[in-house]
Amino acid sequence: MIDSLAVGLAMGLIGIGVVGIIISGIRNVFNGKSEFKRITVMLVPVAVFVISYFTMGSFEQAGVATMAFMIILMLISILITGTRGTFKF
Repeated sequence: MIDSLAVGLAMGLIGIGVVGIIISGIRNVFNGKSEFKRITVMLVPVAVFVISYFTMGSFEQAGVATMAFMIILMLISILITGTRGTFKF
């Protein structure tokens, strides 16, 4: 009983935090403090998850596929920026 209550409270706090971050991001875009381009980059994992969910059909497989895709994307970007920094492109 206490475990499910604790998990529910933790999920509620995480939800409140995410809503606060979203509202703060929208406000910063409207006030001109953040560029819209930088904010939309944060939507890449969401888009990858949605696409993989519709192709695979389950949340678990979509989550693992999203994680694997984002790790591969991170490694490729590290390789590109490291190469660019080494050869001064």
